[in-house]
Amino acid sequence: MSYLKFDKSLMINLEQSLPKEMLRTNQAGAYHCTTVVDCNTRKQHGLLVIPVPELDNKSYVLLSSLDETVIQHGAPFNLGLHRYRGGVYSPNGHKYIREFDCESVPRTTYRVGGVILTKEKIFISHENRILIRYTLVEAHSPTTLQFRPFLAFRESNALCVANDSLNRTIEPVGNGVASCLYNGFPTLYMQFSRKPEWVDEPNWYNGIEYVKDLERGVPYSEDLWVPGYFQIPIKKGESIIFSAGITEVSPRSLSKMYEKEIASRTARTSFFNCLKNAAKQFYLKDKEGDFIISGYPWGVVLARNTMMALPGLTLAIDHVKDFEDIFATIAKELTRYMTTGQPSRRIAGIDLPDIPLWGIWAIQQYAKSQGLEAARSRYTEFITSAIDYILTNGHPNLHVDENNGMVSTMGETSPVSWMNSSLNGRPVIPRSGYLVEFNALWYNALMFAIALTEDNPTLAGRREAWTETADKIKASFADMFLNDYGYLYDYVNGQYADPSVRPNMAVAIGLDYSPLDRKQRKRVLDVVTRELLTPKGLRTLSPKSYGYRPFYLGSPEEREMALHQGPARPWLIGFYADAYLRVFGMSGVSYIDRMLIGFEDEMSQGCIGSLSQLYDGNPPFQGRGAISHATNVAEVLRTLRTLKKLNV
Repeated sequence: MSYLKFDKSLMINLEQSLPKEMLRTNQAGAYHCTTVVDCNTRKQHGLLVIPVPELDNKSYVLLSSLDETVIQHGAPFNLGLHRYRGGVYSPNGHKYIREFDCESVPRTTYRVGGVILTKEKIFISHENRILIRYTLVEAHSPTTLQFRPFLAFRESNALCVANDSLNRTIEPVGNGVASCLYNGFPTLYMQFSRKPEWVDEPNWYNGIEYVKDLERGVPYSEDLWVPGYFQIPIKKGESIIFSAGITEVSPRSLSKMYEKEIASRTARTSFFNCLKNAAKQFYLKDKEGDFIISGYPWGVVLARNTMMALPGLTLAIDHVKDFEDIFATIAKELTRYMTTGQPSRRIAGIDLPDIPLWGIWAIQQYAKSQGLEAARSRYTEFITSAIDYILTNGHPNLHVDENNGMVSTMGETSPVSWMNSSLNGRPVIPRSGYLVEFNALWYNALMFAIALTEDNPTLAGRREAWTETADKIKASFADMFLNDYGYLYDYVNGQYADPSVRPNMAVAIGLDYSPLDRKQRKRVLDVVTRELLTPKGLRTLSPKSYGYRPFYLGSPEEREMALHQGPARPWLIGFYADAYLRVFGMSGVSYIDRMLIGFEDEMSQGCIGSLSQLYDGNPPFQGRGAISHATNVAEVLRTLRTLKKLNV
């Protein structure tokens, strides 16, 4: 199967090609994202989108796009594509595309009369620079290329409006020019491997529309500044490399830089390799440490998403050192919060009550991958301090009940769990009291800590207290959550037990240490399979439950209401698979293997080679939200690794 290759028939059909997006990151916070026909459909799209720490932690679109024009016999053939006011597409360069291939690097092949031109894009690792290599494969007469840069210089969630305050100055640099439209922004250097001619032709291109933003009910039209164009002749068989970055580069180094970078790429020739490449794109390394971006194109560093995604994004692809480095960064911030109550400036949500529990779960996956002794020597101190912090009610919003050992939290006024949608400052789903996954994670954390420290005599007293608490939870969990219909209440708050059928119960039955016995887990699993399972993960709410809203569509308010009321989440398949295999053993391997087919199909849909944030709960299960999401890629990868180990 060729996962990421699309022919002319698809590329020239905008209804089919515009929904397909591609993403490349540099593991330092910058990214390039657009559609396979290079028509930006979101305000977050761009050729070079980078963080600007001098301004804030947000991303900024510097170079929105680069229009190429082929000139032969004085006739121009523009290869660009934009949507303008009124839904008009121009200049329709997609009609010249013959093939798009993304197995190694994004590669577009154009045919204009007797001219065959290829365009290959590559992002330089840990540097805010994109390279585009143009190769003239075939030409029967002299050929010239023109390149017209569309500049934005604005925050990725904002829009640009034509104005007179921009700096129109164009500075010549080696084989190119440099521009900085506004104070406070870095300078953009646009250079070529061969010397081009620069032609000043400054203009605002007004009324460029972003159809995805239009569909989402948010502002969708902007004006972009084009200061002029580059012009350079090219011969048959010759390659020219364009560079866009925030530092000047030696033009002579571009070819070597390109070849070095392309040699390190893993070809996307299988389901696993696609996800492996996607996984590494979430890595973020800078002077403050190692992090995970929650998703693209509008993700940030989130504590819960980091802990949940960390095992799949690292251990499942044998990047053990990356696990250790990223965990070290977040553990430092979490330890500081547990000690001083001071939230992290860089990692959002470090103060949420379940973060220590997800952290211990992540270490548990490390122990399964690298061995108990490796986890014991590296993470015992963190685990013991985290459990003691919870047991002594150190967290302001996580309380341990002395009678049943379980934890409760206040979530009526502010979201506390991963189901964190809110409107007007209030949670859409006010999950409060005893949350089912919080308590399952708490029991699992205690049992894992007991196993991890069993040979440590200095922790005997603590281990005794942990065992006593775990025994209380095991004795009380089923009585509190398991109902007569065979599934688990989502949360219990005082006398109220929420009857909504939600996937949080899948976490409770999928953990290594579950407070339920095998028979009870099977009953819960049957309900999850019957009411929540889709080809794209587990629904966030059963169609039989009140308030089911399967489609993530409409205004921002409507989408926020639907976020956790029916759409499916791929990451939940990890816990579902774990639960299924624990209930059915090896006989369940082939079933889980078949369940992954739905995700394999997504490799050529949406953000090609990755998984969207969520999918509609009803057919055809359309991808929505962020186009590439860390926890989804992570948990499908972790499931693939689990199956691989069982099939050995």
